Amino acid sequence: MRSMWKGAVSFGLVMIPVKLYAATETKDIAFRQVHREDGGRIRFRRFCSIEDVEVPYEDVAKGYELPDGEVVILTEDDMAELPLPTTRSIEVVQFTPAEQLDPILFNRSYYVEPEAAGARAYCLLRDALEESGKIAIAQVALRQRESLAILRVRDGVLVLETLLWPDEVRAPEFPFLDDDIEVRPQELRMASSLIESMTVDFDPDEYHDNYREALQELVNAKVEGREVVQPEAAQGPSGDTSSLADALRASLAAARGGGSLGSVSAAADEDEDEAERPASKRAGSRASGPKTGAAKTGAAKTGAAKTGAAKTSAAEPGGAKTASARPAGSATAAKGSANKAPAAKRGTTAKEPAAAARRPRKAS
Repeated sequence: MRSMWKGAVSFGLVMIPVKLYAATETKDIAFRQVHREDGGRIRFRRFCSIEDVEVPYEDVAKGYELPDGEVVILTEDDMAELPLPTTRSIEVVQFTPAEQLDPILFNRSYYVEPEAAGARAYCLLRDALEESGKIAIAQVALRQRESLAILRVRDGVLVLETLLWPDEVRAPEFPFLDDDIEVRPQELRMASSLIESMTVDFDPDEYHDNYREALQELVNAKVEGREVVQPEAAQGPSGDTSSLADALRASLAAARGGGSLGSVSAAADEDEDEAERPASKRAGSRASGPKTGAAKTGAAKTGAAKTGAAKTSAAEPGGAKTASARPAGSATAAKGSANKAPAAKRGTTAKEPAAAARRPRKAS
């Protein structure tokens, strides 16, 4: 890495000479705008909108446009007179608990390396920060712009995180915040259970930029002249999630069973429904359960006798049903009668379908 800034950390009366290095980088596939016919690069030139002539870079200045469309031109001498005391220093102004900092303020990260003369003072500040569990609030000027920043410890190195100023964070003014939206207690309990079942230690190495990898593969294929085969899109949940409660049940069942979000068993649905039912109704259901199963035995046998009609309806898409959708009593009775049916007809089930600028005036 190459340092992009040199200065000193001002820690009370202690001065620590340091260098800054960009701690992060954006990895992306870079493209150029080219002429489709011959691949020639498209170049952009600077033209004056008033004189309609090309302007060399040394004649380009900073301009501030007024509401009436006029432009005030600022020269390099004007900019040099502005006060910027933290040009070559990271001035620590206070210390604060890390949890009091909202991550929305984070902007850019830089590694801080000590010069040889300041290594001991650097380690002192690092160890003191680590032991206290606090972060240092600082001010620093990078690229002619003063920023609020913090100093924290990561892997034995001080990291400078530049922050956005508070007035740079937009207020979330959305209409739904004024609506009285009710969250049902049972939905909240299921959502909490889902969060708990999906809670694991975060390992960033488990995640990859799949789009960038696929784009790189596409570029490589074009270079090598191969045929490009697009991978099939991953299928989403296939279960019935028509309501919020159904979606939560499906997610909970998949998380507990280690399966996909679309594989939800009927038993899990019945357990959740039973938990939400009043106690009196649950008792009544249990009392009448055996009778219902027994009463349906005859009907199940009658259905088993009509094997040919059952096969015809099962072959039609509209009549397809999964085994897990049948009531428990019918499934038990059907199992007994299925033993009497010919072996070739057992287990026959159908699967589910899946403005113009004006002439500028010089600033006084």
